[in-house]
Amino acid sequence: MDARGGEEKNIVGVASEVKEDGSNSILNVLENSKSGNDMYFRADKIDLRSLDIQLEKTLSKIWLKERSTSKKPKEEWEIDLSKLEIRYVIAQGTYGTVYRGTYDCQDVAVKLLDWGRDGISIDAETACLRASFQQEVAVWHKLDHPNVTKFVGASMGTTDLKIPQNDPTGNIQASLPARACCVVVEYLAGGTLKQYLIKNRRRKLPYKIVIQIALDLARGLSYLHSKKIVHRDVKTENMLLDPSRTLKIADFGVARVEAQNPRDMTGETGTLGYMAPEVLDGKPYNRRCDVYSFGICLWEIYCCDMPYADLTFSEVSSAVVRQNLRPQIPRCCPSSLANIMKKCWDGNPNKRLEMFEVVKLLEAIDTSRGGGMIPEDKASSCFCLAKARGP
Repeated sequence: MDARGGEEKNIVGVASEVKEDGSNSILNVLENSKSGNDMYFRADKIDLRSLDIQLEKTLSKIWLKERSTSKKPKEEWEIDLSKLEIRYVIAQGTYGTVYRGTYDCQDVAVKLLDWGRDGISIDAETACLRASFQQEVAVWHKLDHPNVTKFVGASMGTTDLKIPQNDPTGNIQASLPARACCVVVEYLAGGTLKQYLIKNRRRKLPYKIVIQIALDLARGLSYLHSKKIVHRDVKTENMLLDPSRTLKIADFGVARVEAQNPRDMTGETGTLGYMAPEVLDGKPYNRRCDVYSFGICLWEIYCCDMPYADLTFSEVSSAVVRQNLRPQIPRCCPSSLANIMKKCWDGNPNKRLEMFEVVKLLEAIDTSRGGGMIPEDKASSCFCLAKARGP
């Protein structure tokens, strides 16, 4: 009887130890219980609730440890999604939707990229796009230039995006994949350069403003090229303006690091009307495809008009490659600017200017005597023999 009583006392002591000392886990209790040969457990003497609590704490520690060791290291460009608020749609493009939002109290534009869902089978092209996205974001987040849109951060295949279902007008927005990729950049309230030029289509821009905008774009592209980055979709729609009319290059959706071998960069990438002949023809290309596109943008900035407005896409493609079609330069355009256009859109990529050369040429232009495009209501002599100068 004394022996059994001793065993019971032992068991009660074990239960009491668990109850009074929270540091002792159920695993220790069970381990200790194995040390005796003939131990008996009396359930009415053990505090099962305390054992439950200790078991839960132990399992939680194990789970947290496993989670921390299995989690991939965070990229330096990854954002904290808890600080991101997506508000409403401001634009839609080929690869996704752009929203207005805030990140850590800063006004931002959020581009959600619909490239398939993680965890399900996706085609090779989508997988390639997602891999390319991660590579390009790793480059973009290091860029720092006053004429390049400031990169805030990105998220790769997250499930934590809070996408609004309705825009401010009450329209229901299309749903996106739960694991969308997103890029967050500074928000520029001035809109796109394309919108600005359309607004000034009739009255045109003073020559001083033409050169200022052209210089902003040239400096931004020169910076990108110095970092071995080819934008590949240079057009006025991809250029943004801040409230003081400073231009910043945006939309790096198809940008990439320039290949060492030009033959590694092929395929029709860009927008018809701005695409270089070698790109349209499926030939290898390099950063000079951006120079060609800049030449078209320069004409558009000066004229405040659309290039090839009366031609179809197929007509433009064929004529640019086979007939050396280019926009018509008005007679009122100063020769210094007209020559830059021609040297930028030369059919031979090797004869085109480098962007740093374009910057120097634009900086040397004197705008004090005017030279802008003649407004439509005074344009009778702009394309005729008489030489006239705009504002």
